Amino acid sequence: MKRENDLGDFLRARRDAVTPAAAGLPDDGHRRVPGLRRDEVALLAGVSTDYYTRLEQGRERRPSEQALRAIAQALRLNEAAAEHLYRLGMPALTTETAAVAEVGSDLRLLMANVRDLPAFVVGPAQDILAANPMAEALYSGFARFDNLLRMIFLDPFAREFYVDWDKAAEIAVGNLRAQSATFPGDRRIEAVLGSLSARSPAFASLWARYEIRPRTHEDKRFRHPGVGLLHLHFEALAATSAPGQHLSVYTAEPGSATEDALVLLRRLAERSEVSTFTEVTEQTGSTDR
Repeated sequence: MKRENDLGDFLRARRDAVTPAAAGLPDDGHRRVPGLRRDEVALLAGVSTDYYTRLEQGRERRPSEQALRAIAQALRLNEAAAEHLYRLGMPALTTETAAVAEVGSDLRLLMANVRDLPAFVVGPAQDILAANPMAEALYSGFARFDNLLRMIFLDPFAREFYVDWDKAAEIAVGNLRAQSATFPGDRRIEAVLGSLSARSPAFASLWARYEIRPRTHEDKRFRHPGVGLLHLHFEALAATSAPGQHLSVYTAEPGSATEDALVLLRRLAERSEVSTFTEVTEQTGSTDR
């Protein structure tokens, strides 16, 4: 979803997100903008108000690296958001990488060997490209285990499953922003973005914030219909051989109630495997593999 002035859109959204207090500026309570004014960003960055205004309006097309770094600091951008700012402001210096859609055999084998923990491979558009039985059992309450964003925003079960749905939604959108920055113009990302923007006001509202936060690790709490409350730690391991793909793995604190619950989840996964195998063999009339 390429727009005429992506740099200006980004600057305005991030300026609105910074309060005067966060920037160390006085606030008299009579402000017409939710965050910083243009002149305040310019002051903090050490550039002229006219220069910064031209950047936001798209009339300054060749900002210097020094100016962009100063603006990134003024807007309190994290590393990922600052990198995105540089991509928008200095596209000639950016090397684009194409995402890989197919999951390689080595990565599938690694995922399959993680037998006692939920593990699955996610693409840049948050599609589930492959999953082990434990991951399928973990997300079994959803109508489809196909795309994490669609599941969070369009499946009603998500608000029961995620103990803190608002946090999960914010993290998911921030991660999609990060992926769209890394893979600009990716057709699958644009398709997911277009569908969710049209069908979910909650997604559209979060997307407009322009928060860029790659999801690498976090603690998550789920309410599973079969095993109860789960408090899991999430790690996303980048597949260097397949740009855009991450192996996502959930672990539990040793000796915790969640570790015991994962044993129950494993039993559910095994039953599902047996059920699937039985269904396939009945359809084919053979147990040959």
